[in-house]
Amino acid sequence: MPLSLLFADIDFFKRYNDHYGHQAGDDALKKIATALKKTVHRPTDLVSRYGGEEFVMILPDTQQDGAMAVANKVLQSVRNLNIPHSNAENNDRVTLSIGVATLNPGEDQKPEILIETADKALYRAKETGRNHVESAPPEEDKKKHRATV
Repeated sequence: MPLSLLFADIDFFKRYNDHYGHQAGDDALKKIATALKKTVHRPTDLVSRYGGEEFVMILPDTQQDGAMAVANKVLQSVRNLNIPHSNAENNDRVTLSIGVATLNPGEDQKPEILIETADKALYRAKETGRNHVESAPPEEDKKKHRATV
C-alpha cells in the first residue's frame, strides 16, 4: 500500500506569539489541531503535533493525488477558522504551509526518507509564498536522492 505524509507548519507563528501572546498561541494550536483531526479523519489516518508549530498527518493507503487533495482540504479548514494574524506577511489570518510526500510499494526507501522528502516540500511551500501545498520533487530528483542514500 502507498503511504503518504503531510508535513504542515503554521505560517509566521513566532510573530503570532510575539504579537498576541503565548496563551493565544496555545489556543490557536488547539483550534488548528482540532481542525486537522476533523479533516483527516479516516480510522487509519494519524494527526500529530510534530513540535512547536508543526504537525504531521500520516495517510496509509493514499496515493500522491489523494494526499494533495487532503492537504488542500486541510488548508481550507484552517482558513475557515478565521484566526486573525495581523503580523503575517501574506495574509491577515493564520495559514499553513504543507509539504506532501508519498512512499509507494516496492520503492527502496526508508521511512526517514519519506519524512525528509515531505520536509523539503514544506520548505519549498514556505519559500514560494506560504499558505499553499507543495509535493515531493519530480521522479528524477527522487532517483538521484535514492542513489546517494
